[in-house]
Amino acid sequence: MTRISMIEHDGWSKALRDATNPDAMTSLERGTLRIMAHKPETALGFVGFFGALRGERTLPERLTELMRLRIAFHNQCRSCMAVRYSDAAADGVDEALVCSLERPAEAENLTEREKLAIDYGERLATNHLSLDDEYHARLKKHFTEAEIVELGIFAALCVGFGRLGASWDMVEELPEAFRAREGGPIAPWGQREVVGVR
Repeated sequence: MTRISMIEHDGWSKALRDATNPDAMTSLERGTLRIMAHKPETALGFVGFFGALRGERTLPERLTELMRLRIAFHNQCRSCMAVRYSDAAADGVDEALVCSLERPAEAENLTEREKLAIDYGERLATNHLSLDDEYHARLKKHFTEAEIVELGIFAALCVGFGRLGASWDMVEELPEAFRAREGGPIAPWGQREVVGVR
C-alpha cells in the first residue's frame, strides 16, 4: 500500500488543477503528483519544471526512455519500471529493445550513443563520482554540451524521483509482477504485462 496518501485531481489546489488536465493523464501518470498535492506549490513547480524539460527536449525519445528504464531498475522503482510511454514506443521502443537493457553494453540493437546515454544514467544512479573529466570528454564525442546538460537533468530527475517513488511504494495500480515482493529485485525487461500511457 502506498505509504503516503494520494489526493485525487478534484482535491488538488485550484492552481494545480488549472495547470494540469486530468483527461490528458492516466492515474499512473499523475502518480507522484497525487502525493505531491499535499504540497501544492511544490507540485506546481514540478509541473512547470517537467513541462519545460519535455518541451525543450532535443534528445530522441528512444534514447531517453532506455536510460529511464535502466535507472528505474537500479532504483527498484516499480511504477517507473512498469510504465511504457507511447512517444517512446512510436520512436521504436518495444519489449525486445527493453530486454536489451539487461546487458546494454553487449546489445547489438543499441547504437553507441544509446549505450553511452544508458551508461551515463546508470553511473549517475550508482557511481556518480566516476563521471570525471575523461568520461565527459567521451560524452562530448557523441553529444553536444547542451545535450549533455539535457541528459544530465533528465537522468537526475529519474534517479531522484524514482528513488522517492520507490520509497513511497506506489504499486497498487501496477500489474501483479510489479507488485510482488518475493524473489528480490525485479527488472523492467522480460515482463509480460506493462502499463502503456499516452
